[in-house]
Amino acid sequence: MAIQVGVNMEFIRCEDKSFAEGVARAAEIGYKYCEPLVHSGYELLSGGGYYHSFSMQNDPYEMKDILDQYGIKPTALSSHAPLMRPEIAIPYMEQAIRFAKVVGAPVLTSDEGIKPSWVPMEEVFDVMKYTLTRVCMIAERYGISIGIEPHQIITKTTEGLMRIATLVKSPMLRVNYDTGNAWLGGADPYQGLKTVGKLLVHMHAKDISIQQSDKERGVVTGTPVGCACGDGVVDWAKVIGILKDIGFDGALSVECGTPAQAERSLAHLTKLING
Repeated sequence: MAIQVGVNMEFIRCEDKSFAEGVARAAEIGYKYCEPLVHSGYELLSGGGYYHSFSMQNDPYEMKDILDQYGIKPTALSSHAPLMRPEIAIPYMEQAIRFAKVVGAPVLTSDEGIKPSWVPMEEVFDVMKYTLTRVCMIAERYGISIGIEPHQIITKTTEGLMRIATLVKSPMLRVNYDTGNAWLGGADPYQGLKTVGKLLVHMHAKDISIQQSDKERGVVTGTPVGCACGDGVVDWAKVIGILKDIGFDGALSVECGTPAQAERSLAHLTKLING
């Protein structure tokens, strides 16, 4: 069993840097793994070098070359798609699966997305099952897992998360657990991890500051980034103990807001894993 510590590229967003500059900074801090963010089409900020997202209109070998240059491996592609919008999610995730195969990312991370106003609650699971059936057919062909994470109105509860993660009988449909989102949504992240168990394929290591927790817990379903791991409400020794108990062999992808937080997170998690 091996638990790796990587970093989600959101850590560089505060500096308005490109993907390549973010990877360089991650390597400088000491990370050997990262979680790139991809998007379809083109847009001004990443195209101009001011945002870390990487367009899938580019050759995936461009991303691979950047990662290889700095000795960093991808743990997953952050490729969130609205599962209740199959006309968007299916082509987007199919493209992301093929992209992930080239760059060597074994997982796509996603959540259910924001529920469209025109999809009644009694129909949401049927729509998502259709989307995931189509996507998992391609995922099985390429050997890429789909990690559903707690982030929106359904997955904020462990029950909702597990229902989506088991909608389709596919070995590629798994869970990307996010401790910070689970906490803010009102769930118990430790019990949530135990419930997910062997379905866990990837994890967002997100801590939440006491101030944010006091203000937003039970009010929101998630947050883009957290504070440094060890600075907030999450008991990381307990988390890592659970991961070892369930035999998790995968990555903790740190989701924080600054390079300084990324550095503290790496030191804190590495010490606990090796302790």
